[in-house]
Amino acid sequence: MTSDPAKAPPPAQEGQTKSRAAGGFAILVAAGILLSRIAGLIRQRVFAHYFGNSLATGAFVAALRIPNALQNLFGEGVLSASFIPVYSKLLAEGREELAGGVAGVFATILALFISLLVILGVVFTPLLVSVIAPGFEGEARELTIQIVRILFPGMGLLVMSAWCLGILNSHRKFFISYVAPVLWNMAMIATMVAFGARLTQSSLAIALAWGTVAGCVLQFGVQVPFVYRYARNIRFGIDRGLEQVREIFRNMFPVVFGRGVVQVSAFVDEAIASLLGPIALGSVGFAATIYLLPISLFGMSVAASELPQMSSALGTTEEIAAAVRKRLEAGLRQVAFFIVPTTVAFLLIGRFFVGALYQTGEFGSADTIFVWYILAGFSVGLFAVTLARLYSSAFYALRDTRTPLRFAIVRVLVGAALAYLLAFPLRPWIVWIIVELFGMPLPAVENPAVSIGAVGLALGAGCASWVEFMLLRGAMRRRVGPAHSPRSFQLTVWGAALVAGLAAWATGELVIPRMFAMAEGSSLDMVLAAIVVAGVFGVIYIGVTMFAGLAEARRLLGRFTRLVGR
Repeated sequence: MTSDPAKAPPPAQEGQTKSRAAGGFAILVAAGILLSRIAGLIRQRVFAHYFGNSLATGAFVAALRIPNALQNLFGEGVLSASFIPVYSKLLAEGREELAGGVAGVFATILALFISLLVILGVVFTPLLVSVIAPGFEGEARELTIQIVRILFPGMGLLVMSAWCLGILNSHRKFFISYVAPVLWNMAMIATMVAFGARLTQSSLAIALAWGTVAGCVLQFGVQVPFVYRYARNIRFGIDRGLEQVREIFRNMFPVVFGRGVVQVSAFVDEAIASLLGPIALGSVGFAATIYLLPISLFGMSVAASELPQMSSALGTTEEIAAAVRKRLEAGLRQVAFFIVPTTVAFLLIGRFFVGALYQTGEFGSADTIFVWYILAGFSVGLFAVTLARLYSSAFYALRDTRTPLRFAIVRVLVGAALAYLLAFPLRPWIVWIIVELFGMPLPAVENPAVSIGAVGLALGAGCASWVEFMLLRGAMRRRVGPAHSPRSFQLTVWGAALVAGLAAWATGELVIPRMFAMAEGSSLDMVLAAIVVAGVFGVIYIGVTMFAGLAEARRLLGRFTRLVGR
């Protein structure tokens, strides 16, 4: 059957329709991530209330990292690179029955393999703890081992949860997978609230590990009905004759290796932090939660929504390259509009966000300052690491998983070297920069002259992210041509962010102390102060970008007014 040419949209209109659809997908991803991250922030606030910056905090952060490596190695990022491009292409070609067979066979093999890794992880937990947290001894080490053994099966379920995400994303059903972690967070929150007042911190950490596993079950289980609803042709089993399954695993292994390299970097950072003490390691975890929020909310949402779009591009090599470049340019603008002001805000007024989120119960004002310093170190690389995610997705869409792997290795080597240098031999320079150059005090935490090495560790990671981003951008330019936003757009975004940041910083330094009792560390005052400072920043940033005529600002304001109007 042929379609009526009179009813077909012109090419320009069709392109606009696809662009709006992609923008809508990004909004769905962002909405799901936002809800899950809000739940995550609430979880971290409850965690800070009951645990503070203690030995149990360091043990739980270290313990969660070890089985979480399983999810990172075989979870969302890997499936996005290997499974989604193959599955999405089959759907685009109308081969839905074959797509269902490929998805089922891949899930079967993946589940068997992950089960084996979970068993090995539980058996060899003491060895893993010795490698990852060599600075832990006595109670801290024993508690970490107990928590890791409880958490491993739950992380295996999260890998299968990522398989569900790959299915649903390929069918353009983004919201449910990205909002599912809300249940994971709620299970942990419920555990802490139920047992926090009755157990010691060590016993509560063990109870929280079981609550985490319950959350993993909920996160996986809530997606399964939707998978069967939208992918009705799934057939589980083992079939070695499917070429598409072999292609997925061929694409998967370089990405797994790349993720493994990244995990090595994370483990090196954690080992360094453990040598600085449990307080430093726990503070890095608190800072990382805030630092990862914009990466997930803006970087992951855009990258996740664009990957199926880029993977579905058909035509000649030149036509595919042009389509990828167009989608990449649109994604770069979306990311920059949000990440640039976030970077400036973290650097200038980040202490208000840290205080509003964590300063309660066992978490004091000195902990707030320390976590802010670490957050500032991470923020140096925030823009680079977020754009690197988008560029990596573009390579995955082009069926190239090896290029991101090579550059990830470079980033890991550079990051490990910088982390060690800045955390140990160059640590006095970090102290000099904080105290002498910026005139700020060392945080009043345990052994601050040593713990402050965590700031150098975060700074090293941020600098290494820029190396990876520059390499990815150069390689993509050679592959599809230059993809960039206009210089006027970049100057406008950075200029507006700096103006808003300085105004918010002045408000925080001159106005806030007269409005709220910051010195007493009142939890409510910290929240209200953060709202005021963030409000000043947001209003000025949106106002300046609106005045400059940025389409992103108009769309954001338009969505907000429509939402309020409802």
